[in-house]
Amino acid sequence: MSRILNAASTAAVGMTALAMLVLAEPGFASDLIADASPPAITLPAAEAPEAEMATASTDPVSPVEAPETIDEQDEPAPQADSLAALVAATPRPAELDPELRCLAGAVYFESRGESLAGQLAVAHVVINRAKSGRFPTSLCGVVHQKSQFSFVRGGRMPKIREGAQWANAVSIAQIARDGSWSNRAPGALFFHARHVSPGWRKTRIAAIDNHIFYR
Repeated sequence: MSRILNAASTAAVGMTALAMLVLAEPGFASDLIADASPPAITLPAAEAPEAEMATASTDPVSPVEAPETIDEQDEPAPQADSLAALVAATPRPAELDPELRCLAGAVYFESRGESLAGQLAVAHVVINRAKSGRFPTSLCGVVHQKSQFSFVRGGRMPKIREGAQWANAVSIAQIARDGSWSNRAPGALFFHARHVSPGWRKTRIAAIDNHIFYR
């Protein structure tokens, strides 16, 4: 009986020592936990986006080409919808050359009370005369020719009053000289007011406002 008790005591002591050994060896416990842990789950291609970002950041960036710009001087001038719009859009020169001043003076004194179309027709009469070979070859020569325009007195033009009518006359003179608007009395070399009857044996071309135009 005593032998059995001694054996049981010896076994109990051995098991206690084994338990103390397990608790005292942390490495052994860690190995047991590691063996008991399930394998880690990795997602396929988890690092692919990161790799793509790295590639994108290291590739040289092609510069974006700016669209070609068109030189404003190469653009066609906008066409006006009416003669009045063209007159308003025509810039007045800082200084008028003598020929333009003579032409604008004829428009101003002969037709400043007429419509813009009537003023343009008067301007073209002066230009047509200068080109005809039957009158002086310059605009000032045509305007100042003796006994042709009643507003010319003593070979001189009266004083011009600055204002909207003069500004219109200058613009009309420029438009007529540039030929940038259609003339309703093409080829006219003469005109007179409706209230007079000079008895001319000339070809009548048009009647605009208070003037009748002839060739």
